[in-house]
Amino acid sequence: MSNTYCLIMAGGAGTRFWPRSRVAKPKQYLSLFGDQSLIQESVQRFASFIPEESIYIVSAKGQKEILESQTGNLPKENLIYEPVGKNTLPAIGLAALFIAEKDPQGILIVSPSDSLIQNDELFRQTIESATRIAEMKEGIVTIGITPRHPATGYGYVKTDEEIFVGQSVKSYAVLKFVEKPNLEVATGYLQSGGYYWNSGIFVFKVSVFLDAVKKHAPELYADLLRIKEHIGADSYEEAIDRIYREVKSISIDYGILEKANNIFLVQGDFVWNDLGSWEEVYKYNAKDENQNVEAGEVIFIDTKNSYVYAPDSLVAVVGLEDVIVVQEGNTILVCKRDRAEEIKAVVGEITRRKLDQYL
Repeated sequence: MSNTYCLIMAGGAGTRFWPRSRVAKPKQYLSLFGDQSLIQESVQRFASFIPEESIYIVSAKGQKEILESQTGNLPKENLIYEPVGKNTLPAIGLAALFIAEKDPQGILIVSPSDSLIQNDELFRQTIESATRIAEMKEGIVTIGITPRHPATGYGYVKTDEEIFVGQSVKSYAVLKFVEKPNLEVATGYLQSGGYYWNSGIFVFKVSVFLDAVKKHAPELYADLLRIKEHIGADSYEEAIDRIYREVKSISIDYGILEKANNIFLVQGDFVWNDLGSWEEVYKYNAKDENQNVEAGEVIFIDTKNSYVYAPDSLVAVVGLEDVIVVQEGNTILVCKRDRAEEIKAVVGEITRRKLDQYL
């Protein structure tokens, strides 16, 4: 895979992981399952089959210090910063400029930085199959996760006929992308088959991707060409700060994938979760005999099915079930597990009250 590159997307805010996820240290820089942060786990996963000098990261300019501190093994020139967040398509487009300068026909793997992935060997085989299809079919390949239940928090991909180009994993042409469904619709998807969760992992030739941007998002393409003129020059920082702020915010799904006709899917059967809330962290951590998860000094009395993170203080939980407690510095979160998605509203209220010291 000598002409294969990896782009890890690391610009998110992770507001559902407040109070641990803050402006200065968002979710992707947190260690949720061991000693390594999510982004460090992502880098290590790809570095097992892609040279480190071929791994790139795109992140927010305000995260420069923490990103460099957690990815010291990568070349500094591989760390690309957005002056302001503009969703996934401009971010991928910006990184594609740098990679195209190095290898115009290179194959690029794009992956979120904050997903949980297990069974690394099956993951590698799946990615290798996707790169083969991307090269032979001149298309954009997405990794579709085989649904395990009727999830309403994921977008879906509907597949068409199966394709065969010597790959080791099942692959299909893509019929359409579907927005997050309600429970009834999601149940129907699961029963009918042919639908996969949208993992946000994509594989394509850089040249194919840039051609798709030119065709389906011409305004963005024009802005990228303006930025390209300054790459490697002293004028780059000023130019990207000025031009990128004018770029339209748009996702790769809406900007390209829902419009193009050369989209393919490789079936992903490895363990995957996009870690959208503390509830998901609870599910994937080891539990005691009462199905509790603890990190730090915690006392459970007559408590079941709960998650407590308290590295800096003693927390005692008595007579409760299905709760999440997270202590970070001078902030404490307490919520029911089934309402973990609503933590984003807490961040909104903190912002409304202008309590920026807690963000």
